[in-house]
Amino acid sequence: MEISDTIFFLIGFLSEIIGTMAGFGSSTIFLPFASYFVDFKTALVLVAIFHLFGNISRITFFRHGLNKKILLFFGAPSFVLSLVGAVLVGDLPQTILKLILGIFLISISVLFLVKPKLTFPTNKRYLFLGGGISGFIVGLIGTGGALRAAFLTGLKMDKEKYIATAAVIALGTDATRIPTYLNDGFLTEQYYYFIPVLFAIAFVGSFIGRKLVNRIEQGKFKKMVLIAVILASIKFIVDGITFFQT
Repeated sequence: MEISDTIFFLIGFLSEIIGTMAGFGSSTIFLPFASYFVDFKTALVLVAIFHLFGNISRITFFRHGLNKKILLFFGAPSFVLSLVGAVLVGDLPQTILKLILGIFLISISVLFLVKPKLTFPTNKRYLFLGGGISGFIVGLIGTGGALRAAFLTGLKMDKEKYIATAAVIALGTDATRIPTYLNDGFLTEQYYYFIPVLFAIAFVGSFIGRKLVNRIEQGKFKKMVLIAVILASIKFIVDGITFFQT
């Protein structure tokens, strides 16, 4: 195993711990960093697989807290639009996708830094709209947990119920988009051995995150996560601007 692969897996491991503790963020953190080690579309499918494993682990550890109403009104449109977003990925250049990702991550991170208590209305219409928008973004650029959190946080669920419900919704979007990524050839044979390693670090990272979830002040912790996301995403903006200037 090369040093770059080891660093790749270490970042994934830390991302899963952070994502479990914050209730979002594993793919938000992992994807921009992963793109420094592999091309964007490979990073997209590897992080999606990792995210799938992480959500299975979170559901296992927090399985007592599920809200079926939210799964229906938020989850169903999220699953469908995630597939639509994933289908579009194959038709867009990687640089364009990275630029879209960078703009989205920086915008959403700044928004939550400025308005940390931002939530959206919790009626059925907004749940349906929020599920569709966040699902489409996840399918297209590989991450939408922060936006999903903004819609779900307004429901004022307790921590474990929120983590479990968000994990099931995220699992559904992963299950719909990953086959499309694979069908489009995003994962080549040289990366097959990454899959069992990603499974192991996702499970262990979720376990550790569960142990730490109530030991750290969440407000300050989420600010640190958002700042890290902004720093990791700046290069995407720079690459995109350079692409259009050439």
